Amino acid sequence: MPQNTTQGTGASVAVPAGVPEPQAVLGGLTESAVFLVVSASGVPGSRARLLDVASSVNDLVRAVGFRQAAAGLTCVVGLGSSFWDAVRPPGAPRPEGLHPFRAVHGAVHDAPSTPGDVLFHVRADRADLTFELTRQLMAALGDAVRVEDHVTGFRYFDSRDLLGFVDGTENPTGRAAVGAAIIPDGPFAGGSHVVVQKYVHDLAAWGALPVEAQERVIGRTKLDDVELPDDVQPPDSHVSLNTIVEEDGTERDVLRDNMAFGDPAAGVLGTYYIAYAADVGVVERMLDRMFVGSPPGRYDRILDVSTPLTGTSFFVPSLDLLESLAADAPDALDAADPGPPPADATPPPAAAPTASPATAPATAAPVGSLAIGSLRGEPS
Repeated sequence: MPQNTTQGTGASVAVPAGVPEPQAVLGGLTESAVFLVVSASGVPGSRARLLDVASSVNDLVRAVGFRQAAAGLTCVVGLGSSFWDAVRPPGAPRPEGLHPFRAVHGAVHDAPSTPGDVLFHVRADRADLTFELTRQLMAALGDAVRVEDHVTGFRYFDSRDLLGFVDGTENPTGRAAVGAAIIPDGPFAGGSHVVVQKYVHDLAAWGALPVEAQERVIGRTKLDDVELPDDVQPPDSHVSLNTIVEEDGTERDVLRDNMAFGDPAAGVLGTYYIAYAADVGVVERMLDRMFVGSPPGRYDRILDVSTPLTGTSFFVPSLDLLESLAADAPDALDAADPGPPPADATPPPAAAPTASPATAPATAAPVGSLAIGSLRGEPS
């Protein structure tokens, strides 16, 4: 996949004439990434400072990125629902579909909703650049923010996740990527929605499965990354449940930029999921199908070894709109304390070490469960 070599927050893939320039949503996979989710801390002036840093992030990107321009340093900024409402003037239009991440509760697995006012998605082909930009961001933000999540991701071999499968094969490219990720018209043309989740994997349990069983869970071959034929593709595979097809036959896509992350010493190893979409409802439908199942109960079997710890949604304004936010903010921006997280946002649980196999639940696994123990011999 082509790498984005454009400095700043602008995108390198052309969008239709008349659409405002997006942020670097369309930049493509890089060697390194940082996912930084923060909330205003509540100290006097915290919202104003957070908004000022977010809207002027391009200045920092240029200051850091010029040192190694070929490494393509970029930063995409997304704003959470409550923060958007706080920083916009009274009566200003609101992006359709902007709301806190909706927790998903399945019969076996749940996707939690966790807080976050602003997402900084930092990407480059050099880890020193993503580190330096993140350091500069935190220095500029100071005590104005509370860090909700901070993950450093890396490209793992040929874009594989830590489960050993290529991740992102079906990502749309070119015009299809623009259509999937960029809002084409209206007051928020050039913008996008983004959903992030941090998943940790039980690699010991996963590694105990035969490769053939792993391939049925994912829906692709492991070595050569070929999608399984329709006649053998399990209906509860990751591929099947993440494929959204409308009644007229139109397939709906999102643009993912997932990255592997981990701390081997702590036994915490996982995938940071990030999906950009012109319509956030497409992402939400995919998550419902994964966790609740289609039909209900036939959930994504990858969840038997992959647990989400976070879930947050943001709106990514166009480049011009982002840079105008601070100037357009209400005078009384910090008159009220940000207060507690939304009612549907729960703190992320601590990441459990993944060095030992998972203990099977006491209840019998429902139809479609991975049933880890039973798959060590003949696939079920």
